[in-house]
Amino acid sequence: MCKVQPGVIPNASTLVNVFTPPPQLFDYGRQTMAAFLLFSHCVRVQNVLSYRGEFMQPFRYHILLCTQQKPENVPCCAANGANQVLAALQEQLAKQNLANEVIVSTTGCLGACEHGPVMIVYPDSVWYGAVRPSDVAEIVSAHLKDGHPVERLMINDDAALRNEILDHRAGYRAVMEEHDRSGVLPEELLDQIRGFWPSRALLTALELDIFTAVGNGGSAAEIASRLDTDPRATEMLLNVLVSFELLSKGNGTFRNEPTAVRYFCAGSPDNAQPGLLHQVHLWDSWSKLTECVRTGGPASLTRRERDEKSTRDFIAAMERNSRERSAQLVHAVGTEFTRMLDLGGGSGAYSIAFAKANPHAQFELLDVPSVVPLTQQYVQCAGLESRIRTRAGDMLTDEFGEGYNLVLLSAIAHMFSPEENRSLLARIYRALSPNGRFVLQDFILNSDKTSPKFGALFSLNMLVNTRGGADYSEPEYREWLSSAGFREVRRVPMPGPSDLIIATK
Repeated sequence: MCKVQPGVIPNASTLVNVFTPPPQLFDYGRQTMAAFLLFSHCVRVQNVLSYRGEFMQPFRYHILLCTQQKPENVPCCAANGANQVLAALQEQLAKQNLANEVIVSTTGCLGACEHGPVMIVYPDSVWYGAVRPSDVAEIVSAHLKDGHPVERLMINDDAALRNEILDHRAGYRAVMEEHDRSGVLPEELLDQIRGFWPSRALLTALELDIFTAVGNGGSAAEIASRLDTDPRATEMLLNVLVSFELLSKGNGTFRNEPTAVRYFCAGSPDNAQPGLLHQVHLWDSWSKLTECVRTGGPASLTRRERDEKSTRDFIAAMERNSRERSAQLVHAVGTEFTRMLDLGGGSGAYSIAFAKANPHAQFELLDVPSVVPLTQQYVQCAGLESRIRTRAGDMLTDEFGEGYNLVLLSAIAHMFSPEENRSLLARIYRALSPNGRFVLQDFILNSDKTSPKFGALFSLNMLVNTRGGADYSEPEYREWLSSAGFREVRRVPMPGPSDLIIATK
């Protein structure tokens, strides 16, 4: 056991010498975290309350829970139910009124995989092993609330634990060195290459509406009968969905897990299945990526003319995305306007949010003829048809009118070429009243267009789905806006993958 004086923190070099993992171990836990964790185990001091008062003032306890997922058949905390333990821990902390007294952090591998899931309670330096969700209520009540560690779950043999961690480190180092010598493709690269396997399986499940068909449960044959699909193939797909923890299986009966019930079943208020069918449609487009890279774009865009169902699926997907961000957008932009134009507003989620926040403003929403009837349905459901007017139009050619205090262009610019965006911004400028504001929301790339990663990938999505669209960088937007006559151009960071650019006429 490490000998540490109560209330005294060793210097950094001492900590690093305790446990210095090889570079390959960074995926299983960064060096400083590993050193810190071992140190926290070594500090078995008698004056815990004094130590806690001096070094842990923000929270009563800090819990570290390993949730490392390793390759299949390799022992790890995640495979032993660490995520279920995490969910139970969060639930019990809230239930026992300790959510604001205890901070919980998930970690990479702690090196005690055979004991997983592993939980460390700091500053008491108590290591718990083989924790199950059913153990969590006792840990929270006895240890975190009353200060009495749960002895039956504690890993008390410090020497054995230390040796296990060091053996794990040495074994993992040997495996990585052997992989490197043999030229074996790194697992993370292989996962990227075959990442479409789970994606396609889940997309097929959504396309078939399997989770609704599972309902209250059934055998593979029963579910296949409800879907009018092949029983053998259906069972194979159902088994995969069990491995995704979206279904459970017992005695040949499949049942929906709570996540599937909430997000993928008809009748749930949070059912995302209709909107996610847009991703199913994108599968066909992305399958032509190689051809698009060779030729510069899709061979034909005639098939992009969506039928009624795919249009409805697309607008449902956009509505869900917009609804999630609408409150943030309203907060960032404010409500100091009387007349707003929402270009390509789709479901009208942003106009609806602004209308609710600003009861005195009037709104106009422009979209293509096939979308406007759907927009009107969303607006009517919100009871705002007297304040939100809709009109069909073409953003590439139309003049938009004049006298608007605010023009919103959300998730539209990436569909157009640079030349088309220059023309669009010039017409938006003419539509604004003096001192009116233009708000653009989109995936904004850095100057060399390599990050954020989602934005770079989304550019490929535009390559396979549009004639000249792409994601653009902040310098590009600034130059276009300046050329159109805008001033006071500023970028407003937002949570999530897209940001705002706001400019004034």
